[in-house]
Amino acid sequence: MTIELARPTTDLFESWAAAVAEFDGGHIDGGGYDKGFVPDRAACEAFVEKARRYADPEAELPDGHVPCDFFWIVEADQVVGFIAFRRELNDWLRRFGGHIGYAVIPSRRREGIVKAALRQVLAIARADGFERVLLTCDDDNPASYRTIEGAGGELEDVIDAADAGHPRLRRYWIEL
Repeated sequence: MTIELARPTTDLFESWAAAVAEFDGGHIDGGGYDKGFVPDRAACEAFVEKARRYADPEAELPDGHVPCDFFWIVEADQVVGFIAFRRELNDWLRRFGGHIGYAVIPSRRREGIVKAALRQVLAIARADGFERVLLTCDDDNPASYRTIEGAGGELEDVIDAADAGHPRLRRYWIEL
């Protein structure tokens, strides 16, 4: 298995649309999509432009948004997941979202895909001078917290996050 990170591109439209469809309109952590959007060609083109804008440190972003590198997790030109590296933390991200969010398509979970993608994003963060990054996951998601712990995550706390749509949320720091 060779996992790569790809910048969003319309060249991967068919694979991207199939990957998004696997989430059946639900939230996609690290995807950067609004819940329930339709993965058609226009949405893909708009997202490619959004990803380019958010990666530009000089870009003006909507209130409450931070610079972010969106990646599609790709294996053999097939989109198998999504991962985002947020380069700043606002109050909401500091409490609930963290620097990195990710999701793997349901049909490919438990194959080590996020582990490989996370390792690559952590290398980017390290190369860009970050000393540590914050990651969060639901307290009832052992696959995610084992992935974070396997990458060196140290549990800071478990919080009540009902106001953010999560019953309880684990917050981890990974030293780089």
